[in-house]
Amino acid sequence: MFGRLGAPEIILILVVIVLLFGAKKLPDMARSLGKSARILKSEAKAMKEEGNASAQAPTSNEQPPSQRTIQAAPGDVTSSRPVNEPTDTTQR
Repeated sequence: MFGRLGAPEIILILVVIVLLFGAKKLPDMARSLGKSARILKSEAKAMKEEGNASAQAPTSNEQPPSQRTIQAAPGDVTSSRPVNEPTDTTQR
């Protein structure tokens, strides 16, 4: 009953969307949706690379670098700044 949408149903849905949101706001909405998708994609890629790096990290007593760059927003390089992280000084 509701499983298949044909061309007339899709056109009707698009007309209702244009009437509800207005033609002026649709490009802004599409732009923000695209930006959100790019941010999600870059964060997923960063998490995957971080997971691969931690899996390949040596198991010796080497300390990881104590300085990382933290970004205010994903993909925003203008507001990034280096941050000193506390190191573990306890002996095992």
